[in-house]
Amino acid sequence: QLQLVESGGDLVQPGGSLRLSCAASGATFDYLVIAWFRQAPGKEREALSCINSVGTRTEYADSVKGRFTITRTNARNTVYLQMNGLKPEDTAVYFCAAAFHNYCSGSRRFYDYWGQGTQVTVSS
Repeated sequence: QLQLVESGGDLVQPGGSLRLSCAASGATFDYLVIAWFRQAPGKEREALSCINSVGTRTEYADSVKGRFTITRTNARNTVYLQMNGLKPEDTAVYFCAAAFHNYCSGSRRFYDYWGQGTQVTVSS
């Protein structure tokens, strides 16, 4: 059974940076498309970024384009989300999600596996 574990969430000041990690186990990582979502209190879960199974294609939501970068290291079964220029409105629980496809989707329903989430708080 595939398991995803996020880490790297923290309290950071506006303008700061964080790198989130999503570590996968229990399945062949190379066949997985991985996405990052976030959910702030009282809001819908929002798709942020996605990377295809071989790391050749990435997609970003307009809200994070130019500030966040998604990468993957298949040798380590890990996907990263580098977040720069953080703003208070980036405060949320960040989730990674996976599906056995080779293309991205921004739909929650596309992903069969989810991590437990990691809290990111941007505040002075």
